Amino acid sequence: MEAAPAATAITPRHKVKKQINLFYCAECEELAAKVAATSDAIQLQSIAWRTFPDGFPNLFISNAHDIRGQHVAFLASFSSPAVIFEQISAIFALPKCFIASFTLVLPFFPTGSFERVEEEGDVATAFTLARVLSMIPKSRGGPTSLVIYDIHALQERFYFGDDVLPCFETGIPLLLKRLSQLPDADNITIAFPDDGAWKRFHKSLVNFPMVVCAKVREGDKRIVRIKEGNPEGRHVVIVDDLVQSGGTLRECQKVLAAHGAAKVSAYVTHAVFPNQSHERFMTANSAGPDDQFAYFWITDSRPQTVKAISQHPPFEVLSLASSIADALQI
Repeated sequence: MEAAPAATAITPRHKVKKQINLFYCAECEELAAKVAATSDAIQLQSIAWRTFPDGFPNLFISNAHDIRGQHVAFLASFSSPAVIFEQISAIFALPKCFIASFTLVLPFFPTGSFERVEEEGDVATAFTLARVLSMIPKSRGGPTSLVIYDIHALQERFYFGDDVLPCFETGIPLLLKRLSQLPDADNITIAFPDDGAWKRFHKSLVNFPMVVCAKVREGDKRIVRIKEGNPEGRHVVIVDDLVQSGGTLRECQKVLAAHGAAKVSAYVTHAVFPNQSHERFMTANSAGPDDQFAYFWITDSRPQTVKAISQHPPFEVLSLASSIADALQI
């Protein structure tokens, strides 16, 4: 009787990384370099961002012939209406270069907070921008993959059409890593400025005690109050998706300090800060220890903001570069 053949050991296969050709807008040059530095599977490519005498774009995609049959991504920053058209022009052109697949990385979806119609006549520009991005031409590999970080409202995924595949990522892992490095990491409490922020992020922060704030009306004013939780003696970190002028964060800090918080810090994925409003948070401009943020963490989803504030305490930038590199492999 013949012996049964020995079983052959199965060696697990390592997933081969896609080789990505990464184009980027002018604002994102530094972030694109950081993304490429995190992975040998990413090669930077360039676009000449020129203009005609009348100011309209005169663009040129370098190596357009060489990227045929390859995976291509574009790192965008829609920081103002003035730069959106030129980037949309490049975004719509790249999939037509006979590429294998196309991924658009738009870290900050700028119209995300304009998603509702509260009275007849309101224009929900979040829906408008989603419709525009849904019209990006298909590449040879199919619909465009669209990577967005901490979009303001998760229901906005339904604003996009079937010809684009939204992938919603978050900057919270960057915050968690940074909190673990603090000397008082075991004394952290997370605070949310409103119920919306709690709904958006609390499931990612369940290992921390929590404080939820809320705005209540007193006469003609809306005042921030603590709705639940106790900040006394704790290093309280306020978490939200974005900051504009920062008025609500400022009011939250004052209330938390008044209720005994040992320190107050803040994290937002997207720092907009129009009209130099970041200056109200700078340590140099504070009235004293009770008026200060210990840390104010932001990501580099808005490169222009990073350039303006990165060297001014209490601001500290947590880069999305490694997360973006990982997202490009999905």
